[in-house]
Amino acid sequence: MWHQSILDHSLFSWLTALALFLCVVLGGKLLCRLGLRELQKLADRSDWKVHGFLLEVLRANNTLLVTVLGMLAALQVLQLSDRAEEITVDVMLILLILQSGLWAHRGIEAGLKWRFAQADDAREGASRITLGLLSFLGKLLVWVIVVLMALDNLGINITALVASLGIGGVAVALAVQNILSDLFASLSIAIDKPFVIGDFVIVDDLMGTVEHVGLKTTRLRSLHGEQIIFANNDLLQSRVRNFKRMSQRRCSFHFGVNYATTADQLEQIPATVESIIKSQPQVTFGRAHFKSFGESSLDFEVVYFVLSADYDLYMDVQHAINLLLVRRFEQDGIAFAFPTRTLHLHTA
Repeated sequence: MWHQSILDHSLFSWLTALALFLCVVLGGKLLCRLGLRELQKLADRSDWKVHGFLLEVLRANNTLLVTVLGMLAALQVLQLSDRAEEITVDVMLILLILQSGLWAHRGIEAGLKWRFAQADDAREGASRITLGLLSFLGKLLVWVIVVLMALDNLGINITALVASLGIGGVAVALAVQNILSDLFASLSIAIDKPFVIGDFVIVDDLMGTVEHVGLKTTRLRSLHGEQIIFANNDLLQSRVRNFKRMSQRRCSFHFGVNYATTADQLEQIPATVESIIKSQPQVTFGRAHFKSFGESSLDFEVVYFVLSADYDLYMDVQHAINLLLVRRFEQDGIAFAFPTRTLHLHTA
């Protein structure tokens, strides 16, 4: 029975090849697991980032690799025909190419995450945009190369294929030029960084916080809660006001007092306003002037600077300034003006 011929090989040869294949596959998996465990211990003990990088890459080990090793071991027992051996070698090479693609895929992820892991809070949004875009482009390039190498290994003329794809790519590019313009716009956003995730921006008459920058669209979350979606190309062609990058906020306001206010009181008002503004935290006084004579008021203009881009802080400061002005004017006997009109009636 052991010498019974099956496909020009004895049953004993087939069983020996199968046993050798299983031993190599199971042994390879066991060795990979032990190796990863030891590398993990080494990475935990060492500050050298390469250990962690290698660990992430080798975790992409698939059964493809050990399958190839098992097939190679089995071929040492079986003497296959030239055609069968050629097919087996082609399959092994394709499996190795796929495994290499998995390693490269995981290596891109690990390398980019390590590269942008040290980003501080100010650069976190920009890092997320760049990380997502570079990760997509890198993985796309890797798998295009893997597919082309696999096709070439199968005997397909990839030179003609690439040439035909190039001609067809021109036609496709013309058909999807809007999509491509948005794609290149996303690349421009990632490189130039006019805004990043987390920035509060105003585009024309729309405003919101940047939530996501994709390959085609950018999404904002408005103050009212709805999501606003812009095409990347349209967004770059618009006037974008980025409030997150303000180092300070210039604030101005006006008020008027009535015409019964004396000259001495008018002269004292700028100093009173200055002392009130300087009493506020994170605020720098700019100026306060008796600006003009209004129809029913004597008008003042005040400018100050809030040393933060936080809009809520600005409103808190303005709220405190307004209340203090009302109290000081009550103490000094100064009345705020309101629209009034005097009518003179002439009788004939």
